[in-house]
Amino acid sequence: MMIKKILNIKKQYFVIALVITLLTSVSCKNSPKESYTIQSDALKDKIAGGWAGKTIGVTYGGPTEFRFLGTMVQDYQPIPWNDHYVKWWYDNSPGLYDDLYMNLSFVEVYDKFGLDAPVDSFATAFAYAKYPLWHANQAARYNILNGIKPPLSGNWLNNPHADDIDFQIEADFAGLMSPGMPNSSSEICDKIGHIMNSGDGWYGGVYVAAMYTQAFFSNDVEFIVTEGLKAIPEKTTFFNCISDVIAWHRKYPDEWKKTWFEIEKKWTQDVGCPEGVFKPFNIDAKVNCAYVVMGLLYGHGDFNLTIDIASRGGQDSDCNPSTAGGILGTMLGYKKIPEFWKKSLEEVNNVAFAFTDISINNATNMGFDHAIKMIERNGGKVTGNEITIKTQKIAPVKYEQSFEGHYPVETRLIESNFKDTISIDFEGIGIVVTGNVVPTDRNSAERNYIAKAEIYLDNVMVESISMPLDNTIRKNEIYWKYKLPLKKHTLMIKWLNPDKNITLRVNEALIYSDKPAVSTIKRAEGNK
Repeated sequence: MMIKKILNIKKQYFVIALVITLLTSVSCKNSPKESYTIQSDALKDKIAGGWAGKTIGVTYGGPTEFRFLGTMVQDYQPIPWNDHYVKWWYDNSPGLYDDLYMNLSFVEVYDKFGLDAPVDSFATAFAYAKYPLWHANQAARYNILNGIKPPLSGNWLNNPHADDIDFQIEADFAGLMSPGMPNSSSEICDKIGHIMNSGDGWYGGVYVAAMYTQAFFSNDVEFIVTEGLKAIPEKTTFFNCISDVIAWHRKYPDEWKKTWFEIEKKWTQDVGCPEGVFKPFNIDAKVNCAYVVMGLLYGHGDFNLTIDIASRGGQDSDCNPSTAGGILGTMLGYKKIPEFWKKSLEEVNNVAFAFTDISINNATNMGFDHAIKMIERNGGKVTGNEITIKTQKIAPVKYEQSFEGHYPVETRLIESNFKDTISIDFEGIGIVVTGNVVPTDRNSAERNYIAKAEIYLDNVMVESISMPLDNTIRKNEIYWKYKLPLKKHTLMIKWLNPDKNITLRVNEALIYSDKPAVSTIKRAEGNK
C-alpha cells in the first residue's frame, strides 16, 4: 500500500513537472515583447470582438445550460442558431445574459468613479442592483446587505459557494481593460473578485482575465492558455486541474472527448457548493474552466469549433462558450468573427442588456476608454492613432484555497416544513443546512416578509439570521459553519416570527469531516 502511495505521488509530481516544462517551452517560443504598438481602431476592434464573442457564446449555449450534467451534448444533437436568435433571447429570456450584465455593472462603476473606484462602490452597485443572482453572487449580496463586506463577503467561511463559477463568468472586463497587462488585471480581480468568491472561484476570474490580456497580442491559442495560467499559484487545485487539461490535449491532440472523460474522472467531485456535492450538478469554477480551455485548445482558433466544443462539455454550458468566445473574439477582433454569427448579433448591438443602459457598442466604447487610461497609467503612450503598450511579465497571485481540510461525508435528506423549532444531530467539523422561505398563500403573503430565526449550536445561541421572502435578496442557505471541533453536535433552528401564510422549509444537511468518508465495502473488507 505504501509503495502504491509513493508511486501515485511521484506520478502527480511528474505530471506537474511535465506541464511546467510545456508552459516554459510555449512561453519561450512566444515570449512577449517589452512593449507592443497597436493602432487605436485595431485595439477597439479587439475589445468589440471580446464583447461580441461573449454574447454570441452565451446565446449559443443557452438551450443546453445545466441540461447535461455529467454527460456531454452528443454530436447528433443540434444546437440551434438563426439570423434572429440573439434578439429572441434578448426579448424572451434576458436573464440568460447574467454573464454580461454582471460584467457591465463593474464597467459602469469604473465609468462613473474612475480607475481608483473603491471596492465599496462595486459592492454597493452589485448588492443593490435589481437583477436576480444565484450561488456565490447571491450569497455575497446577502452578506453585503447584512453587514459582511468584501473581501469577507466572498470568503468560503462566509460563503458556501466560494468555489463556484460566478466571478469566472464576470471577470472579462478586467482583461479587456488591461491589454498586455496581466498583473494589472489581477489587481482588479483581487479587488472585485473577492466580493463574491475566494479560492478556486476567485482564481477562475484571475485566469480568464489573464487570458484576455494575452489575446490582444497573440494569435496562438495554446500560448494564451498556458501563459495565462502563470497567474495562478502552482500548488492550487485550480492550477493542477487546468494543467491536466493542457497535458491531456498534448496526449490526445485530435480527440477532445478523451480529454473530457479525463476531466470527469479526476476533477468533478465538488466539495463546496451545497447543490453540487454528491450530485451530478457541477457549477465549480475549475471544472467549468476546464471545458473553456478544452474548447479553446481543440478549437484551434476556429470560432465555430471553439464555442461548440465548450458548449458540448455540458454543465454550465452557456457560460463556458461565452468565456471561450470572448477570449477568441478578442484574439480575432470583431471584423474576423464569422458573419454567420454576427448577422444575428447586429440586431442588438445598440440594444441595452437587461437591467442596464449599456449595449454591446456602449460596452466597447467604455472599455476602450478604460483601456487607454490603464495603458497610460502603466507606462504606455498614446500618440495620435498609435498606442504603445508597456507589457507586463505575468506573476502569480497570492495563494488561497477554500475548504481545505474539509471533506463532505453525508448529505442528509430532511425535507421538513416547521413552524417553531427543528434539531439536527451530526458528527463532524462542518455543516450546511439548505432551505428556503415559501408562501403557502401567495395572495395573502406579505411580499416584504422576512423570517427571523435563531441558530443554536450545542445549546449555545450562535447566530441570528434573516430570511427574506423577496427572491432577489434571499438567503441562499439557512445556516453553515466550518472549522468546528470534530465531535457530535446538535444544531437547533428556532423560528421567531411564524406566519400562517409562510412556510420555512429545511431541505438537506450537508456534513463535513476532517477525513474522506470510507465506503461500506471498504470497511467490510478491512474487517475480514
